Amino acid sequence: MMIDDTFIRLGVFFLVLVVMIGLEIRSPARQLPKSTKLPIVSKSKAQIIRLLGNYGITIISAVVARLLLPVGLVGVAVFSTDHDWGIFNLIPIPSWLTIILSLLLLDLLIYWQHRLFHEIPLLWKLHRVHHADPHVDSSTGLRFHPLEIVASLLIKALAIFMLGIPAVAVILFEVLLNGFAIFNHANIRLPHRIESVARRFIMTQILHRIHHSQRVDENNCNYGFSVIWWDHLFLSYTDKSTKLDSKIELGLAEYPDAKQNTHLLGLLMMPFKRNE
Repeated sequence: MMIDDTFIRLGVFFLVLVVMIGLEIRSPARQLPKSTKLPIVSKSKAQIIRLLGNYGITIISAVVARLLLPVGLVGVAVFSTDHDWGIFNLIPIPSWLTIILSLLLLDLLIYWQHRLFHEIPLLWKLHRVHHADPHVDSSTGLRFHPLEIVASLLIKALAIFMLGIPAVAVILFEVLLNGFAIFNHANIRLPHRIESVARRFIMTQILHRIHHSQRVDENNCNYGFSVIWWDHLFLSYTDKSTKLDSKIELGLAEYPDAKQNTHLLGLLMMPFKRNE
């Protein structure tokens, strides 16, 4: 039996996106930086160009993913369950425990996927499209090269198939993945009391902006997309940066050219060009 999760995912996606954009407009944590090679245009025009690139590559990635796997990850889960394939379909454990374990294992998978996309040069060529953004906001959380989306889709599909993860767990995980990606990239700053408690459990905006620092030692940390315990467990957590949150230089120093790292064509071609 197929489950159509499209409306659930899109509904939560747009709700979180609209709320974060509203907060960014009302009380931004950081202002749009002035690129060292930015053409003489207003900041508002530069932001429009940047947003068109970020959302444009998001749409292309979504189309590519749908064409590659029309049934989606939920379809893979349903197929695995219907044919009793995968570990969770072979061992007698309660459904609620299967869902919890599935969410934990998928979360751990994404942590290591993210970390390996930093540590393996070929994968970094794809992932640097995300990190080259000179400004970090909710749109950055959606800015991934289509080939990285394809790789991530195949990795998750294989894990879902081999583990026999149920469809409901896949839906929950994808909703959380999209929601947290937008949330922790948002250009906001939680009230200090809330942030100081939240960072004990989840990846806050301040912690994730350290991950987007131009300093290699800083962007090779805080890989988690939701909870922070994997970073603690695998020694990649830090809450310290060399500069204050408002002063951290974001993006990649080797991509100062606004046309190259904000225009849609530049983003699509970035993995195939040498950084100058």
